[in-house]
Amino acid sequence: MYYDLLIFVQNDVSCCICYTDETFFEVKTEADSNDITEHSHDDKPRPYVCTVCDKRFTKKGSLNDHSVVHNRQKLYSCTECGKGFQSRKKLNYHKNIHTSRYKCTECGKCCSCSRDLTVHQRSHSGEKPFECNVCSRRFSRSYDLALHSRIHSGEKPYQCYMCDKGFRKSARLSSHMRIHTGDTPFECEVCGKAFRLSESLKSHTRVHVDDKPYKCYLCDQAFNRPGQLNHHVRIHTGEKPYSCRHCSSSFIWRNQLKRHLLKSHDEGTWFTCQICQNKFSDSGQLKKHLRHLHIQGAAK
Repeated sequence: MYYDLLIFVQNDVSCCICYTDETFFEVKTEADSNDITEHSHDDKPRPYVCTVCDKRFTKKGSLNDHSVVHNRQKLYSCTECGKGFQSRKKLNYHKNIHTSRYKCTECGKCCSCSRDLTVHQRSHSGEKPFECNVCSRRFSRSYDLALHSRIHSGEKPYQCYMCDKGFRKSARLSSHMRIHTGDTPFECEVCGKAFRLSESLKSHTRVHVDDKPYKCYLCDQAFNRPGQLNHHVRIHTGEKPYSCRHCSSSFIWRNQLKRHLLKSHDEGTWFTCQICQNKFSDSGQLKKHLRHLHIQGAAK
């Protein structure tokens, strides 16, 4: 792997963008020592900041090693099954699966640590000990509750430094960055089509085998992805989780809320087709419109 560096200074912050043969990441170092956050267990300044997850390091080399996590390189392989991991610690956790050290007595599933086993067992018991103090929704993991709470607070701590878009999860930011880089690392082994998201590849591969494993228990309609099923079930339950902040309207799907905000409250951005000037509330609809009407239509 190679690295090319571009260093610049903005608002008293020196930045270094590192380009690799796969992707790029930004290294920030604060020029003002008063802005340096120190870890509670020592007094070492940590001026090198990962812009993906905000973790700090004392040396640039340590940050470069850490960037492997976001670049999806898997340097440590399991000798039992060949599965790769981004750190030795994760590999060691994984090895517990082969020893059956943390095995579920209900279904026989082997977990990598006692914490994962405890969380897994809640799938059998239905236990959800973590409750949101705003809407009373309950979760089986504290992590899921923490992410959910950001919906109420509007907190999006992971921000893209190229377009300032914010995200509740660091993984969402990592996926979003591929929009700017054009990186499509997930390739279909059957047809060679590449995707930005692993979930998109998984859904696509089912096209080749006509696999729809997610079935509605109310009407038996089947779907490629669990998210599609979750959205579909709301038709039966009447759940409308997407509420307008300006009025009392609520919607089943996020795209419905986007269209409502645009049409009724002039909030958001229209995506305009440069061929026929039709307008869409999100980029996905525009891409589908271009593909089916202008690209496939022109080929006929």
